[in-house]
Amino acid sequence: MAISLVTGGAGFIGAHVVKELLAMGHTVVVLDDLSGGFKDYVDTKATFIEGSITDHVLVEKIFEQYKFDYVYHLAAYAAEGLSHFIKRFNYNNNLIGSVNLINESVKHKVKCFVFTSSIAVYGKGQLPLREDMVPMPEDPYGVAKFAVELDLKATHEMFGLNYIIFRPHNVYGEYQNIGDRYRNVVGIFMNQLLKGESLTVFGDGKQTRAFSYIKDVAPHIAKSVTIKEAYNEVFNVGADKDYTVNELATSVMGAMGMKGELKHLPPRNEVLHAYSDHSKMHKVFGVNEKSITLDEGLTFMAEWVKQAGSRSSTKFENIEIFEKLPPSWLEN
Repeated sequence: MAISLVTGGAGFIGAHVVKELLAMGHTVVVLDDLSGGFKDYVDTKATFIEGSITDHVLVEKIFEQYKFDYVYHLAAYAAEGLSHFIKRFNYNNNLIGSVNLINESVKHKVKCFVFTSSIAVYGKGQLPLREDMVPMPEDPYGVAKFAVELDLKATHEMFGLNYIIFRPHNVYGEYQNIGDRYRNVVGIFMNQLLKGESLTVFGDGKQTRAFSYIKDVAPHIAKSVTIKEAYNEVFNVGADKDYTVNELATSVMGAMGMKGELKHLPPRNEVLHAYSDHSKMHKVFGVNEKSITLDEGLTFMAEWVKQAGSRSSTKFENIEIFEKLPPSWLEN
């Protein structure tokens, strides 16, 4: 029976990957510091360890104790826009923490290291985004993710550690932290509707994204280690059809059955248009079935959100640079 470590397993995507792995018969250990996740989201059949990937002593101890076959590294502070203002925090968590895991994976002969990167590595580029493009990340979050990708490639060539890299984008669904004001626009909109607040949109709302329902992403991440053709490759994963943020707001209101006003804020520094080509994913994983539409996925998520209720928007307390920080991110 395979033993797998899932970092960030109390978080949104991680909690779903944990459930998929348990269904596959894996013994699962979750490492999460609960900075963005919730212990209640962790399946009780998994072993939960509260701690950070930045604690290299703890990481070493866990690897020594459990002798993992596979590592699924989903822990990250994934706020692209905010990463400009928290550079040290970003690189400590998203790069150095990842290196701690890679080091131990080499030392303990892990069979495969599965890493969730991001389409943030691409930056501005010709659309749709393809895996054969040269990444040019626009923000420190994307820089950190791409650095980990490069390190995994170098580690494979030096030590033989197999890896699989996924670049998901704009994933939404049940277990998303709707109280996070800096990321996950679907959750932000739903939380604002529950609280009777205006839906905040940066700029004119014409920026486009392809919003990906969690059930079209997590199962493929979990089963990837069983597909040898996926080893040492990079894959875009997510939805094909893109929407403007304004269109998303209208769809979220429809799914929630609630009306809300749009409040346009000054634009922030972000890539305006981002959506991916998934032909490589389809070819290697045999993904041909019809994916969940945006309206379907939003309906599923809205049912969960109404039951779970609203969450207070938490303020990040360790801003390192205040210059050009969006004023709305300073509000209590």
